[in-house]
Amino acid sequence: MSFSKKYTEAGLPADNNYLECGLPAFLQESVLAMKEAWKKRDAGEKYLHWDCDYCNLQSDINNAEVNQLISTEQAWYLREKYLRIERI
Repeated sequence: MSFSKKYTEAGLPADNNYLECGLPAFLQESVLAMKEAWKKRDAGEKYLHWDCDYCNLQSDINNAEVNQLISTEQAWYLREKYLRIERI
């Protein structure tokens, strides 16, 4: 694979999954819960705790960002991927 396919012009990995490395345990737990919630919702299953999982993850991302446990870049990556929020 060529250099340009593995890395961006800025030299960062083209695959942003590295932004999930080193997340605090409480945030990893919320991400996992949200993954499962989206699976159920996307499959059309009735899942009454989806909104709780969504709010918990949003709160945990904000907490980790404000307390500098994760970077703003990581926070937005998680918001876009798991909360499906578009950054404007």
